[in-house]
Amino acid sequence: MKNHVWRPLFVAMAVVGCILFVRTLMVPSDFGAHERGYMYGWHRKSNEAEWKAVRVKYRTAKVCWGCHKDKYDAVRNSAHSSISCENCHGPNYDHPKDPLGLSIDRTRSLCIRCHSYLPYKASDRGGIRGINPETHFPQAECVLCHIPHNPKPMNQKREATS
Repeated sequence: MKNHVWRPLFVAMAVVGCILFVRTLMVPSDFGAHERGYMYGWHRKSNEAEWKAVRVKYRTAKVCWGCHKDKYDAVRNSAHSSISCENCHGPNYDHPKDPLGLSIDRTRSLCIRCHSYLPYKASDRGGIRGINPETHFPQAECVLCHIPHNPKPMNQKREATS
C-alpha cells in the first residue's frame, strides 16, 4: 500500500493507543469489578468508605411522621399525598439536630411550580388542576386562601363544616 493509506492508519492507531494508555493511568483498577465479575457502573470496592461518609440530604416523608404525625396524616389524606414533605420544605438532612433547619416556604412561586395551568394533558403533571398565575389573585400568596397540607380552598372547608 502507499503512504497515503499507512499514515492515517498509524495516526488512528496512535490515537487509540494514547486513549488506552491514559485510561490505564486515570481509571482505578477496581472500577467496575465486583465479586460476581465485571459490571457497568460507577461503583468501586475501594471507595465504599467514601460513600458511607456521604451525608444523605433527602430522606422520606416517613422520617417526618415521628414528630409531625398530625401534618403527615393530613397530607396523606389530601390531594398532595403523592408529594414528599421535602419537595416543599427542603432536604431533611439536619432537621432533628437543628429544628430551624427546614424552611417553610409560603411563597406563591412554590405553588406555581406545579399548579400553573398546562394546556396539554400528555403527562401526569398535565393532570394537575392548574391556574393562570397572572389572573388568579396575582397580588396574594396562595396560603392566604389554601392550606398546603389540605389544599382545598378555605371557603369550601367552611361550607362543608357549616
